[in-house]
Amino acid sequence: MNNNKSLSRELSLISLGLIKDKGDFKLNKVQIEEIFESALDSLINHCRDELDNCESELENASQKILESELHEGIDSSFSNVRDELKKSLKKIETVMNTLSVTLDFPKLIVSSGQIDIREDVNQRISNIINNLSSIDSDIDKAMDGWRFKRLPRIDRDILRLAYVDINFLSTPVAVACDEAVNLANKYSDMQGRKFINGVLRRLQTVKLP
Repeated sequence: MNNNKSLSRELSLISLGLIKDKGDFKLNKVQIEEIFESALDSLINHCRDELDNCESELENASQKILESELHEGIDSSFSNVRDELKKSLKKIETVMNTLSVTLDFPKLIVSSGQIDIREDVNQRISNIINNLSSIDSDIDKAMDGWRFKRLPRIDRDILRLAYVDINFLSTPVAVACDEAVNLANKYSDMQGRKFINGVLRRLQTVKLP
């Protein structure tokens, strides 16, 4: 179930990136479903590209390890190089395993979790679109010396999703914050991750009217 929720948040984030976030507008269920399908395709393609990149890096690292072992007798420093390469190889294998799990997510959608995930994404997107002005206003109040609209789009959407988790879906604050930081780790940068974490701490005291 937790994996389903994490997946629905990620698909919601990708879906929001396909929707304008200014002005008053509504989306019906069919439109959201079409956006969901596009988001799912984007996520699958992204995972496949990342997996291909990791496979290439794995091959390169393996070759370097072999070369370092062949030259170890010539220069003792190669022993240190080999150790570092083995550490890198281990990290790459971990990433590949994670990506392999991620590529299994579409199976979740096809299986029993399909309706739950689609409905969850629909609910998250609808809550944001139908309450965009009030959500942005509340988040803006929690900003410290910065304006919400000046944040990168991806960071705005991560905060909106966290807000919906806390205020609409009754998700425990700690869980909502952790999930938001996880999304920031994958889609934002170090600065964005720290900023999002700080805003969420202040946002805990902000409630809908």
